[in-house]
Amino acid sequence: MTTVIVDYESGNLHSAEKAFQRMASETGAGSVLVTSDPDVIRKAARVVLPGDGAFPACRKELFDHRGVFEAIEEAVIAKGRPFMGICIGMQMLATRGLEYQETPGFDWIGGTVEHIAPADDSLKVPHMGWNDLVIDHPHPIFDGIKTGDHAYFVHSYHFRVDDPAHLLAHADYGGPITAVVGRDTIVGTQFHPEKSQDTGLRMIANFLNWKP
Repeated sequence: MTTVIVDYESGNLHSAEKAFQRMASETGAGSVLVTSDPDVIRKAARVVLPGDGAFPACRKELFDHRGVFEAIEEAVIAKGRPFMGICIGMQMLATRGLEYQETPGFDWIGGTVEHIAPADDSLKVPHMGWNDLVIDHPHPIFDGIKTGDHAYFVHSYHFRVDDPAHLLAHADYGGPITAVVGRDTIVGTQFHPEKSQDTGLRMIANFLNWKP
């Protein structure tokens, strides 16, 4: 059983690769492979889409890699393989993003990625650092994780979902900030689980052993 971390030249994959490999080894969840090969992605048991940077640039990089998005879509939508998006990889699930320009997303979870606007003017954007999670809906991804546990965020835009049922967890930063979204075999985290110490490693392990 292979978990694929999609490499589309968006961000440093080293820390994500190491965290997923560690938890796969500890939980007996098979191998973890970083690749941009559509054939490998298509056959993967699980797909992870990371990402750093601006929404339009990440989308362009993803779709410029010939056949990569189509392979992800076949694995996740057609075959129902578990999927985790991280940071911009999570934002790509939205209908559209409004960073710099309106840009279409995957539209797998309806909603819009928009600029964070804290009600408290003293709070700076980007939202950077540790924040408590507030769990809105129970999900296997939260096994052993509770409201008040910490996660590490670095972002200026967040995903405002259309359907509240798809908001699995949020953080408070002068108002609610989407932290985790999900539906069916799909989950996404705005924070970086690979940088979120015990909480993040537990979430990675939960994903690797999730059987939706």
